[in-house]
Amino acid sequence: MKIIATFLSWAAFAGAAEIVGASPVEHVHPYFVAVFRRMNPPTVGQRAGSRGGLAVSTTDDRRFEILRAIVTDFVATQEPIGSKALVERHQLGVSSATVRNDMAVLEAEGYIAQPHTSSGRIPTDKGYRMFVDRISEVKPLSAAERRAILSVLDSGVDLDDVLRRSVRLLAQLTRQVAVIQYPVLSTATVRHLEVITVSPSRLLLIVITDTGRVEQRMVALSQDLDEDEIVRLRDMFSAALHGKRLEEASASVAELANNAPADLRDATVNVATVLVETLVERGEDRVVVTGTSNLARAAADFAPVNGGMDSVLEALEEQVVVLKLLATSQRMGRVTVQIGEETQTENLRGTSVVSTGYGASGTVFGGVGVVGPTRMDYPGTIASVAAVAKYVGEVLAER
Repeated sequence: MKIIATFLSWAAFAGAAEIVGASPVEHVHPYFVAVFRRMNPPTVGQRAGSRGGLAVSTTDDRRFEILRAIVTDFVATQEPIGSKALVERHQLGVSSATVRNDMAVLEAEGYIAQPHTSSGRIPTDKGYRMFVDRISEVKPLSAAERRAILSVLDSGVDLDDVLRRSVRLLAQLTRQVAVIQYPVLSTATVRHLEVITVSPSRLLLIVITDTGRVEQRMVALSQDLDEDEIVRLRDMFSAALHGKRLEEASASVAELANNAPADLRDATVNVATVLVETLVERGEDRVVVTGTSNLARAAADFAPVNGGMDSVLEALEEQVVVLKLLATSQRMGRVTVQIGEETQTENLRGTSVVSTGYGASGTVFGGVGVVGPTRMDYPGTIASVAAVAKYVGEVLAER
């Protein structure tokens, strides 16, 4: 994982340099520069107030600019934001009194809240939802970023390795917990069946699907077969399986066993039994989760009233919970953001889930996404989830 190692070295180096106020971007691969910037929430004053101090056209637009400034600054600083800080940091084009009045309206409408007496304001789940719904665009990946992601994923030796690399990369890009679902079997089709002779009475079956799944099974035959008989057996099963969805393939194999030639009937039944068991396994019930250590960095974001960080970890240990979160995003090219109570999971009320479907040629293989505190860099996280989903689908489709 040379690129991952380089990336981590660069992140550590840039992070250290940032402490002393330096910005070491020369002679570094553009991908790692872009990713590092994305991994760190925007500095105070960035993005919000981007209209150059010009007064916005309507009261609602102005209040949204103030909300966006509060979200941006709170994500960057983790500190409640006051009206004075907003005026100093952002060119909002209005007076301090107007900002205070607008903040009072935003608080009354439930978009921001005051965590302590005399403190500034922080976004609520409703405020984050408004912010996310009005993200007008997400920065597309550069050619260098695309090459770097593909290089990491392309190096995977099999389906398991590709999925592990995907979530590891996504966790590093977002500094959140990353999750990915194994390809859903109901959408997979059989690309190839290989039958290898181990001995006259033992065969190795290798089933490869279009989602990259590879299954190997040993079959003990009740009779010895010569090479010609094994070739006939292979051709029969290949014809019954090729290009069919797994459910259809399972039915075809069962039918083949019922109509097998007399001289190959026992061997056909032996092979069919193993193949049916292989094809009906529920691989979609498996998920890969990584990056849980990232939760420690954001431990302060998880309120004790919601169970704290431990309750989040407990929820992530339940695969059923993770699959439920990903089930809402089974669509390629569309990123879903669930904030707080929208997750409909008691232990995840203090989190946000950003997820989408991955696949190829219009077929969804499964879901992929991240789980983190509601205080999240939403534009950067959305871009990272979309990118990893796009390229993991392409890599698996090419195998």
